[in-house]
Amino acid sequence: MPFTATPIPGLQVFEPRVFGDERGYFMETYNERTFREAGIDATFVQDNQAASSRGVLRGMHKQEGDAAQAKLVRVISGEVYDVAVDLRPYSPTYRQWYGVYLSGENHKQLFVPRGFIHGYLVTSEHAVFAYKCDNLYAPKAEQGYRYDDPAFGIKWPEIDGEYTVAERDLAWPLLT
Repeated sequence: MPFTATPIPGLQVFEPRVFGDERGYFMETYNERTFREAGIDATFVQDNQAASSRGVLRGMHKQEGDAAQAKLVRVISGEVYDVAVDLRPYSPTYRQWYGVYLSGENHKQLFVPRGFIHGYLVTSEHAVFAYKCDNLYAPKAEQGYRYDDPAFGIKWPEIDGEYTVAERDLAWPLLT
């Protein structure tokens, strides 16, 4: 299977088969049967895409309650350091985080189950980030925590200069 388990149950890295030749490459980025065989039973209903430059840090976000979302995230071009934190209340890995570099070169994707907060830092000059969600965006259900919350202890990569973080993301509370 093209899936790699992470130390956090349910959070999986997907590496699609890439078929390349002198013309370029082809890959299947999602196949419902393949994902279901890996135990991922998500029906995706919304696709999103964002473009950002080096140092942009987006996160850490999730949706609550009936609007909770699972996500399948990937990078079309460029590179990001992608992070998910387990906030499932009864999980043995509660508050643990996992980070992985996703890029247009390595083609890796991260499946983020419901109950996680998620964010990423652009580490290349420019990146195009795309993701599928299994629930529609519901602004009133959105929740987040600061990317630098000591309760999580995320070790973000160092880059030249400061991170660029939206005021909205800087206003999220700390967990503790």
